[in-house]
Amino acid sequence: MFDKIQEAATYIKNQYGERPDIGLILGSGLGILAEEIDQSIKIPYEEIPHFPVSTVEGHTGQLVLGNLNGKKVIAMQGRFHFYEGYDFQEVTFPVRVMKSLGVDQMIVTNAAGGVNENFQPGDLMIITDHINHMGGNPLIGSNDARLGPRFPDMSEAYSKKLIDLAKETAKKQGISVQEGIYFGNTGPLYETPAEVRMIRKLGGDAVGMSTVPEVVVARHTGIEVMGISCISNLAAGMLDQPLTHEEVIETTQKVRADFLRFVKSLVEAM
Repeated sequence: MFDKIQEAATYIKNQYGERPDIGLILGSGLGILAEEIDQSIKIPYEEIPHFPVSTVEGHTGQLVLGNLNGKKVIAMQGRFHFYEGYDFQEVTFPVRVMKSLGVDQMIVTNAAGGVNENFQPGDLMIITDHINHMGGNPLIGSNDARLGPRFPDMSEAYSKKLIDLAKETAKKQGISVQEGIYFGNTGPLYETPAEVRMIRKLGGDAVGMSTVPEVVVARHTGIEVMGISCISNLAAGMLDQPLTHEEVIETTQKVRADFLRFVKSLVEAM
């Protein structure tokens, strides 16, 4: 693993000589943020040694490196999911590469189903914590101390400092945000109404199929994490209508302006 990380990082360094400050992982329909990066270079995933390839609609499948509101960033325009057939180590490999490149802060975004009955489609939710219901963990197996400790602390998976900064940024920008706990399932199917009731009782406010493994590895490596969910739909049983991926993409496009303004301002303040 360590050698593969170094090979991928070296390839990226040869394309982009700067040290990125902030990593961005852009979820379904949210990759438009990468188009805002100035003086950028774009590297398709298939060109990077040992990188998986994104197969999901709404995920472009490339790294974008450059300047965003005064900060040097590296953005994943499209991520990898366990349900695509990748294991958790493959899903999280780019996070380890980002760390090797010098990233020490990360913003993870996703499109998620709203479980909290006070949420509406189009809300932006600051993630305060998560529940791993994915049946696995990217840290299972032998631990390489060069990558992180055997037993990492997760008492502050999402940085309280960055959460406070995000709330302050949203207030300054006049953007209304929610706060809540992200519940990670494997997918690729949407939850049943009974499962949604269970998630609510367990304390989840939003449910999705990503983010948790990436945050686990980010914290393992010592990266400080900020998480944002775009509530793309209300979860099963909350409305009398079926759920579709097209609805997810459509909702994220509707909140594009607020999302871009919020994250760009947050990057500037970090």
